Formats: sequence, C-alpha cells, structure tokens
Amino acid sequence: MKRREVSSNPGRLPSECSRRQFLKESGRLAAGAGLAGSALAGVAIPKVHAGESHVIQLALIGCGGRGSGAVGNAMESTGGPVKLVAMADFFETRLQNSLKLLSKQFGDRIDVPPERRFVGFSAYKQAIDALRPGDIAMLCGYAAWRPVQLEYAVRKGVHVFMEKSFATDPPGVRRIIQAGEEAQKKNLKIAAGVMCRHSVNRQELIRRIQDGQLGDILLVRAYRMEPVGPMGPKPPQEKELFWQIRNFVRFYWVSGGLWAEMDIHQIDEICWLMNDWPVTAHGIGGRAVTSTDCSQNLDSFSVEWTFPNGAKGYDVVRYLPNCYNEFATFVHGTKAAAQFSGSIHAGTVQIYKDQRIHPDNIVWKAPPEKYSPWQAQWNNFLAAIRNDQPMNEAKRAGLSNLADIMGRAAMHSGKVVTWDEAMKSEFQWCPGIDTMDENTPPPVQPDEHGRYPVPVPGQWKEL
Repeated sequence: MKRREVSSNPGRLPSECSRRQFLKESGRLAAGAGLAGSALAGVAIPKVHAGESHVIQLALIGCGGRGSGAVGNAMESTGGPVKLVAMADFFETRLQNSLKLLSKQFGDRIDVPPERRFVGFSAYKQAIDALRPGDIAMLCGYAAWRPVQLEYAVRKGVHVFMEKSFATDPPGVRRIIQAGEEAQKKNLKIAAGVMCRHSVNRQELIRRIQDGQLGDILLVRAYRMEPVGPMGPKPPQEKELFWQIRNFVRFYWVSGGLWAEMDIHQIDEICWLMNDWPVTAHGIGGRAVTSTDCSQNLDSFSVEWTFPNGAKGYDVVRYLPNCYNEFATFVHGTKAAAQFSGSIHAGTVQIYKDQRIHPDNIVWKAPPEKYSPWQAQWNNFLAAIRNDQPMNEAKRAGLSNLADIMGRAAMHSGKVVTWDEAMKSEFQWCPGIDTMDENTPPPVQPDEHGRYPVPVPGQWKEL
C-alpha cells in the first residue's frame, strides 16, 4: 500500500507508519517544552498573495504527525500546486520541528516566515486569517477544538481539511454538522479524515455488495489489536493543563480517549458497509488488573451496534502487548463473506466463496491500489475545489463520530445506549472549551497517586 513512497530518508513523511515516526520524533524533540503565547499576538497579519493565482495556499493548525503527514499528501496530490503559508500549534517546539522537516522535504513550497507562525489557544484564528477566501485550513490538532475551529474557518470562507476525530461529545458533533451546513451554503468544500471512503478497492466492494454478490449483509466485524504503552505520572515541572493536552489520547475531554480517537475508522467502515446508522450500542470494556497506566483509558474494548434491520456490527479492540494482534474489517452476507480493510487501513479487499476467511477460499481479490486512502482523499479534495465539484463530508463524519461516542458511552456506563439518546444529549466533557486559555484549570485532576478518573460500569455517566 502506498500513501507516499516510503523512503530511507528519515525526514520523509510517507505513510501512516511514517506519520507515527514523525510524531515520535516530534514528541522527543518537544519533550519538556511548555506552551507559549505568540510574540505576534494581537498584531494584524496581512493576507498572503501567491505568485500565481492557481496556487492553493494551506494553513496547518496542529503540527504533529497527522498534520505534517497531511501536508505531505497535499504537496504530492494530483490537484496541486499548493503552498504551506501559515502554521499554528499549542507548542512552539512542535511547530518548529514540523517546519524544519517539511522545509527539508518540500523546499520553497513551505513558505512560513516567523510572522506566519502562531502559538497558543487563539493561534488557529491567526493562521486562518493569513489565508485568502478559497484557500484551505487544515484542522489537524485536537478534537476538543475541532468544532470551534471549523466554525471559524467556514465563517472566513476557506475550504477545510479536518482530521479525525471531529468532536468529543454530542454537542460537539451537532456543531460539526451545523458548520457543514453553513459551508454548503457558501459552496465550501470539507474533507474529513475518515479517508477510507476514498479507497477505490473498498468502493469496488461496496458496488459488488450492492449488486448482491454477498447477499443481505448480516454482520460486520472489525478488529484493532495492537500494543499501546501506558502513560506514566506527570513530571513535577510540567503544568497540568499542558500535560493533558500533550497526552491527548489519554484524556476524554481533549480527544474522546484512545478508543474513540483511533477506532472511528473502523466504526465508519461498519456504518458504510451497513449503509445506515445504528439504533443501539452495547459494549464491554476493561483494564488489566496489573495496569500501571495513569491515564483515563481502558485497554480492552468490545462494542455491538444494532442497525435498523437487526444486522450487527462489532468492533473488538485490545491495546496490550504480548497478545494476538489484528487490524482488519470483515463483512458477512447471506451468500458469502469478504475482507474490507487490512493492516493500517490498507486496501486489502477480497471476497470468499462462503463464510470461511482463509487465503485458499478467495474467489476475487482487488489489485494493489495506486493511491493510499490518504492520498486519494487529497487528490479528490483538490479536484473538487479546482473543478467546483460537490464535496462536503462534515455531516457523514459527524454521524460516524456519534456512532463512536454512543459505543464509548455504552462500554463506560454498562448500559445500552440509543442513537436518539446520543444525538439529543447535552453532555459535555469541558463546557468552556472555546474560551479556555493557558490559565484555565483542566476539567479532570489526578489523585494523590497521579492517576486520573477511569470509567466504572454501572457508576460512570457520560451522556
């Protein structure tokens, strides 16, 4: 599978694997760095004017591995040329590290002088303000701030690429959907980071399902089993708020938590295969008794979604070392079964003779994809902008995020959660998130052992 060609050059940002490597290196270089306000806060920054009108300008908000990898996809898209002209992040060192590696890779297409580098809680506004109408804001930071950033970008008249996940709670989901509706009125394009919808192999299997080759779909089962290390205690010198933001997948208010943040891909695939949204979710989650993890996360998860016709979707997840690992999605119909997705979102797509999943039972197999899902999405996104074609993925992304949230709530609470219950919920992890600044206390605090609240089924409520 190709996202961008994997290179021995350590500065290259090709695949999701390379995104992870980039994030790891960024985190190493940024370790111990604090959050600082931009020295240019309050200074009016003039609009950037590209040398040629056909160059689409980018502003990167969130300079970690995902954001930097997305810039790479934009640079290598068939819909170029593009130029990165502004960057924003909570952490100065992460911005600088991203800038250094991207500049090394893409040269003068990375045009981000000091006056267009912004750090802090309002940095996203300054980065978006540096764009012209019709340019692209890349919202690649934390899900807690995705709704307010999307709203601002739409208000400013720029197209949006937004990484997953899209909101941490139901009110945030509703804001994403509403902002998407406002974007539609302005003919703005929105690409959302559940990129597997752009996989040509998956699209071909969907076509074959619609033609009846699998029969009626009764079951979709997804697996994401891989080791994830624990979070240790906060270093004494680190400010509590910055520690939680930096360790975003460890805290529900910042990201929705590890499971919700990572498995939205599998959940979106389940809903796509079902061609519907679930009506209920029921789940079980747990944590090893020997766990030393100080975060809020569980480490083992299983959710069952029931769809309007009674069909079932399952996501089975384990983030523990020294265990059986699997990263795949399978679909079962009344006639046959198929694989829909492979390791790290590879377009591994094949149909089996019957329900037996085995290499000797394959009757049709899709060829290797020319473009990875990440690259295909950027190709389609830029083509939609240049050719004024419809592309607004906000509502679909928001609804997949809601299915994600209801599954998480079902596991954490130990109760069956309905779609309507989730959609109407007013529950918020951090009600004042839009106005948070560096002096705001985070909504969760550690106990005397440096550990944070963990869900206890039968007691925990989050809807």
